[in-house]
Amino acid sequence: MLRDFLVWLATELGKGKGEYDLSWSEALASSLNFWGLLEGTHVLTLMLFAGTIFLVDLRLLGVAFKRTPVSVISDKVLPLTVVGFALMVLTGVALFYAKPLVYYHNLWFRLKLIFLAIALINIMIFHWRVQKNRHDWDTLAKPPGKARLSAAVSLLAWLAVITTGRFIAYDWYECGKALPDWANAAQSCATSEAGATNLDNVTVFASEPTSSESGQ
Repeated sequence: MLRDFLVWLATELGKGKGEYDLSWSEALASSLNFWGLLEGTHVLTLMLFAGTIFLVDLRLLGVAFKRTPVSVISDKVLPLTVVGFALMVLTGVALFYAKPLVYYHNLWFRLKLIFLAIALINIMIFHWRVQKNRHDWDTLAKPPGKARLSAAVSLLAWLAVITTGRFIAYDWYECGKALPDWANAAQSCATSEAGATNLDNVTVFASEPTSSESGQ
């Protein structure tokens, strides 16, 4: 059902009556200059958002800005964090809309969503639970274990989001290629246009040895 919706989103929504008219998704994907601007903006706003998050995380870990209260750093970067997050989400949704089926069947994109979910859940836990008694450890050079754990999870999760997002550009696990079963299953290659090719079923034919190679 989800893939059917994405097919409609990619090929039908906004499409004109003419045979060669493009859907809105196809028009966005084919607009080279705007696509490049959109992709670049997404990367920059991700860096802005993650960078401000990292500043707070490093303070929570007690490895940087030890003399500055956590609240001071958090309050200073919060406006930038909010702006970065809003623009990151908007540009990310637009990028997905341009190529929904490509991303849907991309292993790295699926991993990125998992790490993104972990990062967002960690943020909610921090703000709703860990941060409740911040006034008790706000000025400590090394905050308590729960705060440091939350900061460590945040750092690792956002680094994973950035890394997997970068790998989306590479076709190492592209559907249609000879892939292990787990890779085909992980990105639902069987339902993609390229299909699923099992690596174990691909037979490699070695060339017959020549007389010099066989020693004859």
